Amino acid sequence: MKTKSGVMVGLGETMDELLGTLRDLRAVGCDIATIGQYLQPYEKRLPVEKYYTPSEFESLRVEAEAMGFLRVESGPLVRSSYHARRALEPGDGRRET
Repeated sequence: MKTKSGVMVGLGETMDELLGTLRDLRAVGCDIATIGQYLQPYEKRLPVEKYYTPSEFESLRVEAEAMGFLRVESGPLVRSSYHARRALEPGDGRRET
């Protein structure tokens, strides 16, 4: 069985905290990771602390793949079930462009 977990970024976390969380997930056997941008649903919810750039999302993907995740989906509109079926398909785990 493959396992998956996801994180939302932009809520005030540091890059070290985020990479530490990904390392922890991998250490307990998580196979697939999703990394997406938190978007404030409406004004009474938590505000966005930081909008990550496309290059930051790409860097996170590369770092997570180097940790051994089978697949990493990383981008501003990525959500927990993003391309879930594709993540279970055989392959090298790299995101298609």
